[in-house]
Amino acid sequence: MALQTSAENPAPVRTIANLISGYIDRLGTVWVEGQIAQLSRRQGMATVFLTLRDSVADVSVTLTAPRQLFDSLNPPLIEGASVVVLGKPRYYANRGTLSLAVTEIRTVGLGDLLARIEQRRQLLAAEGLFDRALKHTLPFLPHAIGLITAHNSAAERDVLQNTRRRWPQARFVVGYAAMQGTNAVREVVEQLRTLDRDPEVDVIVVARGGGSVEDLLPFSDETLIREVAACRTPIVSAIGHEPDTPLLDLVADARASTPTDAAKLIVPDVAQERAQVEQARDRVRGALQAMLDRESRQLADLRDRPVLADPGGELAALMEHNREVLQRARNAVRQRIDRAADDIDHRLARVRALSPQATLRRGYAVVQTPSGGVVTEARQLGVGAKASVVLAEGSLDVTVERIESRADVELVNGKSDG
Repeated sequence: MALQTSAENPAPVRTIANLISGYIDRLGTVWVEGQIAQLSRRQGMATVFLTLRDSVADVSVTLTAPRQLFDSLNPPLIEGASVVVLGKPRYYANRGTLSLAVTEIRTVGLGDLLARIEQRRQLLAAEGLFDRALKHTLPFLPHAIGLITAHNSAAERDVLQNTRRRWPQARFVVGYAAMQGTNAVREVVEQLRTLDRDPEVDVIVVARGGGSVEDLLPFSDETLIREVAACRTPIVSAIGHEPDTPLLDLVADARASTPTDAAKLIVPDVAQERAQVEQARDRVRGALQAMLDRESRQLADLRDRPVLADPGGELAALMEHNREVLQRARNAVRQRIDRAADDIDHRLARVRALSPQATLRRGYAVVQTPSGGVVTEARQLGVGAKASVVLAEGSLDVTVERIESRADVELVNGKSDG
């Protein structure tokens, strides 16, 4: 029966919610087809939350699936996969939300393609083909740029024009190949091998202007992925647009979100480089000027010092000081010489005063025996003895005729005195 309500007799929210829940419960299980728009696996929860979107209308519904069911899928589901699910609609009255409790999930159509690509990605990743350690560094300024793209395509124009806008002297070696279809993988691989053997080519760009998942399938082909991994020349992947993620993006040495963005990766911007060079020159010029200013100030300070302001004056003062020192030294030596000469004269006078010669000059004489002995007493000689008398000047040989004792001499002297 329809619920009877009015403005005067409204139904509570809980009643309406319970009625909606009862209506939905009577639907039972249903098969639903759609595209996985969002996938959320929360840590520690036994339930996986997914959002299933209609591929035509803008309608989506939340799915809940047991974690065991989700983990058992091989290959695992990814966002964008098309699926058919079996589930029972449920309305949660407390939250006022509708979800589909899923008990079975099957991939179909495009979902199968995405599942195969995901399975291939896992296998190649396990082999290490996507390892960062294997990736080459892009050259700063390549001699020649290899470009693989479709003939006269928008991707070709984007790469060429934007690259030459950034660096007008950029040189390209273009290899044309089908960018979709059955021949795409073979032609792209052939151009890769040709450009990789060219010694002038320093980087290779593979460019395409986006497309559907089916159109981009060649760029997830295992043959192409292994060929790129074996290239010695750095590879830039410029396939599709930002949401597109073919396996080529993972194995390439660099990924450009668009062909236009590839130009930013392969060549520097000449205007920016010139600006950086000018900035570097300004910094060097400023540093050099600062150094010159500092050295000039130091030279000015040195010139202001007395020793440099008047070098002759300082030298003259030193010379005058040396003359004074020399004069003092001479005076000191002269004084010492004079004192030494006076001392010698005094000593010589004393020596002369004490010498026998001085005594002789006062009238004394030295009497010597013939043998040379000095006669100090008269009794040392007898009458008639020979003797030698030494005077101040010369000597006399005498013969003793008479000898007087000291007493006789004193007596005679005394008498004489009396």
